Amino acid sequence: MTLLITVFAAITATIVWYFKNQSKYMIGTLALMYWGASIMWFVDAIFEYAELQAEFFTPAAKDMLNDAFLGVSVVALGLIIWLIILIVKDPDGKLRKTLQGQKA
Repeated sequence: MTLLITVFAAITATIVWYFKNQSKYMIGTLALMYWGASIMWFVDAIFEYAELQAEFFTPAAKDMLNDAFLGVSVVALGLIIWLIILIVKDPDGKLRKTLQGQKA
């Protein structure tokens, strides 16, 4: 479930990056973070399949729910990291203007 959620997030971010290629918002960075997470979960699934064999395809409902929460958490953490990078880079200069406006 974590793999599925992160792959959907990666595909969505990639589509947005492709059609709205505004590099100043660094959507490509977000897409790369999600693709990296997807690769990580894919490797994890390979090793888990090697360990469990046929049981891999019949997970318990509790395990699927835990994996779903983990997948959503990974996507949320990726968004938080992307937002922090965006705030630090401040591509439109809005934060800088706001802070300078308050000082004056």
